[in-house]
Amino acid sequence: KVVWVDSSELERQPGHPLLEAAILKLKSCDGILVPGGFGDRGVDGKIFAANWARDNKKPFLGVCLGMQMAVVGFCRNILGLHGCTSEEFDPESRHTHVLRYMPEISKEYMGATMVLGARNIVLRPNSVCSKLYGGLTEIVERQRHRYEVNETYIQQMEDAGLHFVGRDLTGERMEVIELGPEHGHPFFLGLQCHPEFKSRPGYPAPPFLGL
Repeated sequence: KVVWVDSSELERQPGHPLLEAAILKLKSCDGILVPGGFGDRGVDGKIFAANWARDNKKPFLGVCLGMQMAVVGFCRNILGLHGCTSEEFDPESRHTHVLRYMPEISKEYMGATMVLGARNIVLRPNSVCSKLYGGLTEIVERQRHRYEVNETYIQQMEDAGLHFVGRDLTGERMEVIELGPEHGHPFFLGLQCHPEFKSRPGYPAPPFLGL
């Protein structure tokens, strides 16, 4: 059974009945999936969901924007970078950007400004993600995004237990995140790619089987 939670309801003030009802839905689920998307509607609710899953040891899978918001939530709550966000939602740079516009792509023109199509991802051996893919250390998944993790904060996140276990072939673009064992979490995985594009009826992509 799939339980739909409107992420905007997770942005309500503490004690609001819509917030309380949304949290009850989260509690009722065996795992939480925060999918991809565009625009700023419900973004703080997606961050809330990722943080709630992390703090309450609820299995979590973030896809594309869902992975990015898990990064933002970790940086806000664990690293203390209060107010940090993605450049997508703060183009005037009023806050710290832990996710940035990919530097090789023009900000002036929206046409052909995305990473699209099948791309290779190099996985850290013995990572949870690698094990889900049968021990592979290189996979091919489809992409659709134009923002990336800001390298300035990668080591801080690694040191605090958010590990980047998947990278592109250059090793410079972060593709997969996992919480380290020091957090004692049963399953916390985020992917920049879209594994659902390769799911088929009866044959879900490996990350969904993990969740």
